[in-house]
Amino acid sequence: MNAPSKHEDTVTLYRPVGPEELAKLRDSAFKRWPPRLPEQPIFYPVTNEQYAAEIAERWNIKDSGYGAVTRFQVRAAFMARYPIQKVGGAHHTEWWVPAEELEALNDEIVGTIEVIREFHGPAGG
Repeated sequence: MNAPSKHEDTVTLYRPVGPEELAKLRDSAFKRWPPRLPEQPIFYPVTNEQYAAEIAERWNIKDSGYGAVTRFQVRAAFMARYPIQKVGGAHHTEWWVPAEELEALNDEIVGTIEVIREFHGPAGG
């Protein structure tokens, strides 16, 4: 279980993003996640930086040549409704937030969404 952050009432979440999602975050002043596309019924924030970095480096770079890891705080009382899902190795843990609940999650973000790591593919890629 992800321990509460140093802010007693929040939980730290991580999310890998590509350039398109990053641009949409920038448009919101890094305060809100953009709505999911119809083919994206679930929003998947992950519980740890290591897993987010693996996704950004392996999948976002492959898809677009760029991947970033974001970190953000959400009120713990809100996140308590979502059990942590283990989807692979010990650190492959994430929350499954239905797309229709993303606006509610956005309303529970404390502070801003930070870019904490960036990965770039080969030049020109």
